[in-house]
Amino acid sequence: MQSYDVVVIGGGVVGLTVALTLATSELNVAVIDAQVGDKPLGVTPHLRVSTFTLATQTVMQKLGAWQLLDQSRLCAYQHMSVWDQDSFANIGFSHDDVQQSYLGHVVENQNLRRALWLRAQQSAKITLIAPNKVNKMVFGQQESFLTLDDDTMLSARLIVGADGANSMVRQNANLPLTFWDYEHHSIVATIKTQFPHENTARQVFTAHGPLAFLPLWDEHHCSIVWSQQEPMAKQLMSLDNEAFAKALMATFDMRLGICEVVSERQSFPLKMRYARQWVTDRVALVGDAAHTVHPLAGQGANLGIMDAVALAEQVIKISEQGKDIGLGKNLRPYERWRKTEAVKMIATMESFKRLFDGANPVQKLVRDIGLSAMNHLPKAKQNIVRHAIGLSGELPVLAMDKK
Repeated sequence: MQSYDVVVIGGGVVGLTVALTLATSELNVAVIDAQVGDKPLGVTPHLRVSTFTLATQTVMQKLGAWQLLDQSRLCAYQHMSVWDQDSFANIGFSHDDVQQSYLGHVVENQNLRRALWLRAQQSAKITLIAPNKVNKMVFGQQESFLTLDDDTMLSARLIVGADGANSMVRQNANLPLTFWDYEHHSIVATIKTQFPHENTARQVFTAHGPLAFLPLWDEHHCSIVWSQQEPMAKQLMSLDNEAFAKALMATFDMRLGICEVVSERQSFPLKMRYARQWVTDRVALVGDAAHTVHPLAGQGANLGIMDAVALAEQVIKISEQGKDIGLGKNLRPYERWRKTEAVKMIATMESFKRLFDGANPVQKLVRDIGLSAMNHLPKAKQNIVRHAIGLSGELPVLAMDKK
């Protein structure tokens, strides 16, 4: 029986962030995942990318992971452009609005996971257990017990569920879940564009869902996230690359000229999930295990990373006070704080989705006037940008830039 203070189930970006933050203390941590995380990047861009805020970058720098990223595969975007299709409505944001060099980075998920994994390998406080799966999980009064697929047995005072939207930890702990179907599918692909993206993230809202072009490290390549109502998404996925590119260009108003699909296309359903309880004795949830939101604002990964740091900081605080790190009552401050942040994000995304969904003329007029008015209110825009990129709001200590 191998004993640890904390066992993290899930060695993705969020789970590794929990482990590395905990490793700044005297706690011993194990991370279990079905796949080893040090796979090198391929020559072509990975399909799944995220837009990371300045707050997330600060966390990764302090944990020593940012320095291990393949820097040639990062794109620091400086501008954002948002508009409503077939309309006068538009709004733009710039790094100059908040006196920063950039607004954030577009990073391949695999790039960040690999950097975190390599950093975890360097830590004497972290044991990486992979490739392995958990076969059995038993929660006791003083500790929990795990049996892996190779019959390895572990015990922990706290188990952290960082194992994604279909979390086994959440299910085994019987933590209740609220969910609804957005009735959208999200299509992702890598696109080569005729015109350079100029380090600008672009998003157009259509009657059937938003389309985002996220700039990659090559000035003529973007990652797209195209959220469409389910029937339309299936129709788009059935097209060949040439026909798909034509539909893409028409929807995007040819903003970047001729587009070419240079990767496979993937589609996945979008669902809102919200665990009504995030902690219980011996268990805590983080990231997608606790919540999933619509990707239209690209905040899901950042939200999960802030969960990870907030939980780890709370666990360290409990430990330093000589209290039991696995008791649900001691973990409640984390739950109250991060549930509030998740609810606000879910509500905001749902409001945006409903506002921009459909082609009702009155609704379209209201949102067009609102967007255009906001574009001419510098102070309001500045407040929006500061909060979106992590320069304001309630943040974990590790996410605060103390320069």
